[in-house]
Amino acid sequence: MTATDHEQDIDRSTPSRRPRRVRGAIASVISVFGELLITAGLILGLFVVYSLWWTNVLADRASHKQSDEVRKHWASSGPKGPGKLDTKDGIGFLHVPAMKNGEVLVKQGTEDTILNEGVAGYYTKPVKSELPQDKKGNFTLAAHRDGHGAKFHNIDKLQDGDPIVFETKDTWYIYKVYATLPQTSKYNVDVLDEVPKESGKHKAGRYITLTTCTPVYTSDYRYIVWGELERTEKVDADRTPPPELR
Repeated sequence: MTATDHEQDIDRSTPSRRPRRVRGAIASVISVFGELLITAGLILGLFVVYSLWWTNVLADRASHKQSDEVRKHWASSGPKGPGKLDTKDGIGFLHVPAMKNGEVLVKQGTEDTILNEGVAGYYTKPVKSELPQDKKGNFTLAAHRDGHGAKFHNIDKLQDGDPIVFETKDTWYIYKVYATLPQTSKYNVDVLDEVPKESGKHKAGRYITLTTCTPVYTSDYRYIVWGELERTEKVDADRTPPPELR
């Protein structure tokens, strides 16, 4: 065999080797890419578990502790002592049977640092909330819909006529739902007005407004529920709840 013939044999064998090398390289890249996708999926899954489950656990622990402290404070302060309206530790408890969320401690402020504790907060800005004992105005509240306690997760279950009960140290405030707004801009502050005209009201009264994010698992818009005070009841020695909560 001449040198020329040997070179021709090498040339004929090279093309058959190159495809195998290319296929091997492609397979390696695909394998690495697949592993990266699996890792990314696991990280994303852990983040979702943390956001939607573990933050609820932590928030519920924090809110239960704070709730116990408020009730102990009420019990130890006596009928005429401090604690009737404590804006630092919590002004009272929200009870909404249709949401099946138990009692929700209400504190001052709607910043995430407050709401992340698994509580509801009343607005201090951009429109300052009135409080239940005020003779007129709008008691405006916010809470998370998902994660961090998700106290308003089932806000869409509320219907006209459903009770919203707010409990302070010495008084039960019983509101009834009369209007809902399933979606509005997060920048729509008119829903917090003293007279919430978007709800159909045009005269001063004693209202309550619940606000939270919507759709579920997003914060693009706001879901609004309005209620109007129907009556009040004094808290007795046994703290017997009103009929709406029995």
